Amino acid sequence: MSVLEVTNLTFSFGNKIILEDANFVMQKGEHIGLVGMNGEGKSTFIKLITHQISPDEGKIVWAKNLTTGYLDQYLTLSPGKTIKEVLQDAFKGMFDKEQKMYKLYEELVNLSEDEQTEVLEEIGEIQSELEQSDFYNLDNKITEVAYGLGLKEVGLDKDVSMLSGGQRSKVLLTKLLLEQPTIMILDEPTNFLDEEQVKWLHDYLINYPNAFILVSHDRPFLNDVINVVYHIEDSVLTRYTGNLDKFDEMYQIKRRNQNQAYERQQKEIQKLETFIAKNKARVATTNLAKSRQRVLDKMEIIDKAKELVKPTFIFKKGPSSGKFVLSCENLVIGYNEPLSKPLTFNIERNKKVLIKGVNGIGKTTLLKTLLGKINPISGKREVDYNIHYAYYEQEQEFEYITAIDYVWQFYPHLTNKEVRGLLAGVGINKDKAESLMPVLSGGEKARVRLGVLGNEETNTLILDEPTNHLDALAKEALKEALKEYKGTIVLVCHEKEFYDGLVDEIINLEDYSTKIV
Repeated sequence: MSVLEVTNLTFSFGNKIILEDANFVMQKGEHIGLVGMNGEGKSTFIKLITHQISPDEGKIVWAKNLTTGYLDQYLTLSPGKTIKEVLQDAFKGMFDKEQKMYKLYEELVNLSEDEQTEVLEEIGEIQSELEQSDFYNLDNKITEVAYGLGLKEVGLDKDVSMLSGGQRSKVLLTKLLLEQPTIMILDEPTNFLDEEQVKWLHDYLINYPNAFILVSHDRPFLNDVINVVYHIEDSVLTRYTGNLDKFDEMYQIKRRNQNQAYERQQKEIQKLETFIAKNKARVATTNLAKSRQRVLDKMEIIDKAKELVKPTFIFKKGPSSGKFVLSCENLVIGYNEPLSKPLTFNIERNKKVLIKGVNGIGKTTLLKTLLGKINPISGKREVDYNIHYAYYEQEQEFEYITAIDYVWQFYPHLTNKEVRGLLAGVGINKDKAESLMPVLSGGEKARVRLGVLGNEETNTLILDEPTNHLDALAKEALKEALKEYKGTIVLVCHEKEFYDGLVDEIINLEDYSTKIV
């Protein structure tokens, strides 16, 4: 039974066709991975099927009597509500039935015996439905999912208006999982989760009884939890049965077959064109030449398989720093209250250091404290006098300016050609370079930012979750560039596959936390 059908869907943005005659069918209970390179249209497809934007052509038909849930990172949370109250809203229908049941009990005293019998039957039905839905175990269910996604340390009694962007995303994801909709749509749900929380979500989704569509650049995670792949490339949407490994196998076969067909056709075209050129002027063979021309004119041209363009990240190395780039002694980080026990360590020149720990433990706070962007609770920090650093922040808001103008904000001396060259190097083509920054995909924004960072001469890179939103090729290119970089790297990253083989030292904040982890 299909729960969602998309037929002949076409959507353009400006002069670019994002999707053309796309067809998509989702069966009940399918776990679908939506994949494609950065900027191919994954988020656009999700916006289309959730009716945030309208297609140029085509139909989107949802089955009747189903529930849908979409992880919308921009959804507003009402100030004044606690996290627990927001999560309880996932079961609003059940709470409404409970209130109806209490109201019916109150009405019993004013009813005749026959009427009481009828109302008691209705109360019994409601009671049975609530029990079957495990309504009286909701607090345990809420706690289990909330703690699995890292909300224990935030505190379920905390006002949602006090949450960071990452914490807010966790609340939205937790509420969505608790709702257990017939179809769930998840766009990069692991971006604000640490390794343990990703593992918890991984196990949850493998056993999820209903259907979902998942966009994620965390390959091992995606590979394990899906059984169908829809791939977007050059505005074409193609379905593959199986996980990501199976898709890779079938995709390579498809590319190989397409290239072989392309080569055969090119030889045939060359043969026809040679014959036509030799024979069209001769009276005896002109009709044969015209016949070959008609064959050529009717031929449906096969394109060569698209070459996957791997971005190139280059981080310019400036003058060396002193021996200890960043140091701290008895440093306690936090805002209104301490997040850590006293920290004492030195980060040496040219070392590649990973700062790890569960989400909310203070990794970003530590970076900002070391760099002097926020004050410590107590203790000392020291930055080398000759440090020249570039800082990649995990979250950033963008003005409505083009990617070209964004680069010019940092390097006004560059020519138009040089700016476009910088952007092209990180995989941002002419059209994307002229697009507004908020319009670009998450991966494209990240590549622009990394391109800007790399153009500055530095001896230290401070990178806070730089892999969020990057596709597989971009991650591979970034890892290669960081390995080649001759300066110091301080990295926060939750993807073990990325930092393995890159870092040579690890500072685990869990060893210094004031929290129980």
